[in-house]
Amino acid sequence: MDLFAPKHLLLILLIVLLVFGGKKLKTLGSDLGGAFRGFKKAMNDGENEEQAKQIPGPAVKDAEFPEVAPAKAQATPENKPASHA
Repeated sequence: MDLFAPKHLLLILLIVLLVFGGKKLKTLGSDLGGAFRGFKKAMNDGENEEQAKQIPGPAVKDAEFPEVAPAKAQATPENKPASHA
């Protein structure tokens, strides 16, 4: 005898319907569907974040040996050469 025969499933569904009622089953079904959708969305968001972390970003310069360009001296009143007259 098969446990999941159509007659058995119909009997189980009828008992559940009598115990919980139609309105309660509808809200339980919609809540369960919302939970599944939220779970799937969270799983997809987690995969997207992992993929974003795996994408290499711009190359970071080595902090021990930085490439320093010589700073250009800007002409300010303090460091202008004095004109000799």
